[in-house]
Amino acid sequence: MKLVADFHVHTIASGHAYSTVLENARAASQRGLQLIAITDHGPAMPGGPHPFHFSNLRSLPETIFGVRVLRGAEVNIIDADGNIDLRDRYLKHLDIVLAGFHRDCIQPGSVEENTGVMIRTMASGLVDIIVHPGNPVFPIDPRQVAKAAFEHNVLLEINNVSLGGVIRRGSKDNCLALASNIALLGGKVCFGSDSHFCNSVGELTGAARLAAQAGLRPDQVVNTSLEAIDRFLISRGRRGLPPSAQE
Repeated sequence: MKLVADFHVHTIASGHAYSTVLENARAASQRGLQLIAITDHGPAMPGGPHPFHFSNLRSLPETIFGVRVLRGAEVNIIDADGNIDLRDRYLKHLDIVLAGFHRDCIQPGSVEENTGVMIRTMASGLVDIIVHPGNPVFPIDPRQVAKAAFEHNVLLEINNVSLGGVIRRGSKDNCLALASNIALLGGKVCFGSDSHFCNSVGELTGAARLAAQAGLRPDQVVNTSLEAIDRFLISRGRRGLPPSAQE
């Protein structure tokens, strides 16, 4: 499976990541990627950036070292209603919005509670991708979550670092269940490295392996072409990629 993009990349702005935008873009270029999304943690995360950081991402050039850079955020789900920690006035400046559960921002609940919160976040229309949904600390019902993602046109991320047995240990079976349900529904997923240092930008091997195991076709993985990414962004009501980025 050819992959051209990494949707989940952190910079030093997250407070616990160790590379700059330039370093990440250079690493992506060296790996042959055509696009990365810069997705630093939202402000509710300890050490996270001020909301102004996100509105000022428009200062970034659209292309760095030949790599298209999406201005994004990994916002935090912060309450039982599925609310997130960035307001519309900041979200409107972003190309893409990821959201996920983090224990420092919301306490884990039961399967039923976590599932309901995640679905409410997807139903809000503010979020394009749910990240590391297989985290066993926040157990969910994979069938219900996959169905809601399909209905709300939200991508579920296969988070590469979660599959290595160190970070979010125990995620693999949950990720496989989610991906298998998406495959059956005919929906789509995306891959993210969740890179916190530039040498892991574009490291998506584990995610690709799990997707194949789940029966996902390449056309069900948005990372496989700039055209697929452009279609997804437009379907979400966002600005598509400029024509030059798709050449």
